[in-house]
Amino acid sequence: MPLTLPQDELDAWIRLTLEPGIGPVHARHLLAAIGLPQIIFEQSVGQLLKWLPHELAVQLARPASDDIVMQIAKTREWLDHPHHYLVTLADPAYPSGLLETHDPPPVLYVNGRPDLLSRSSIAIVGARHATPGGLENARDFARHLADTGWGVISGLATGIDTAAHQGALAAGPKGGSTIAVLGTGIDIVYPARNRDLAHQIAEQGALVTEFPLGCKALPHQFPRRNRIVAGLSRGVLVVEAALQSGSLITARQASEIGREVFAIPGSIHSPLSRGCHALIRQGAKLVESGQDIVEELQSNLPGIVTRSGQPTTRRTGYQGAGAPGIPAADSNPNRKDTGLPKNDSVLRALGFDPVTVDTLLERTGLDIVLLNRRLTELELDGHIERLPDGRLQQQAKH
Repeated sequence: MPLTLPQDELDAWIRLTLEPGIGPVHARHLLAAIGLPQIIFEQSVGQLLKWLPHELAVQLARPASDDIVMQIAKTREWLDHPHHYLVTLADPAYPSGLLETHDPPPVLYVNGRPDLLSRSSIAIVGARHATPGGLENARDFARHLADTGWGVISGLATGIDTAAHQGALAAGPKGGSTIAVLGTGIDIVYPARNRDLAHQIAEQGALVTEFPLGCKALPHQFPRRNRIVAGLSRGVLVVEAALQSGSLITARQASEIGREVFAIPGSIHSPLSRGCHALIRQGAKLVESGQDIVEELQSNLPGIVTRSGQPTTRRTGYQGAGAPGIPAADSNPNRKDTGLPKNDSVLRALGFDPVTVDTLLERTGLDIVLLNRRLTELELDGHIERLPDGRLQQQAKH
């Protein structure tokens, strides 16, 4: 079970995720360099300037804003209900698979069974407007996997996601159950038509999200959700997908962190088979039954709690600089590979679509302080603009 935290530590974890401009990568650097979040908020502006630009340093050194204080109180009230949990990066219950991603969420909101986060699980994803055959395949594969003790993870979307959750739940209480990873706050069901399914998952499985309470569905949040789907799983099965789809993003994210990717082939005349066929050409394993997946993965399950409930060797959560998933070198502002290039790699990395600071950190490989300094310069010069949701975009030239 997740740890029960002292109120000051709980409040600090929540605040860390609510402060504008502090995403998962920023938070990870600060945690590695300074320690637990309540210590971060005890630092002076001068101390925070070692890791943050002036504006953010001033922001974190101040008391929390009224809006954040209200959100913290709202979250504490939500946590008072049974089966509601907040799992932090410092908690031994934090899923080890997410530590293998480059930006593990600082906190996870869980409604249901937090033990499922460490169960051997397979993600099943696919088209929202799936064919009847695709929906049947998703249910059948999920039912078989859950019957054999595997958890089934998906994103609660219509189509394949819905069918996967339904198939896993059909295996009953002795099965592997299911996790729905949300692209909204834990108190919001999207799409609304899946409200009853979400309640059933909360009772028998788990709803999980990194987004704070009240956070509505926004397009840029779903790729972030997909990386959690990939990180929690041992492999990803794509049932039906067009060539341009979120399911292929999930498959790519899974492959990048060493997860197996599986795909079900379909008709060469169906647009919803093209994504699966493309994955197979790129090395995904063609599967025709759930047993194909089980046989592929069952011999290599390090660090995962099995159906019997007996854990194998696994990593624990955040423990400071050098902890699993948080390289100590990332906290060193003086490392040699952080100088800004003479040409404008930041604008090139930004591209023409809105992106988060965390995405730019990943694309450029720059130190946080230097990146934020350059972003401030570009913003002041009118080259970029900061959107209301905190993302950055190149300023349109007229």
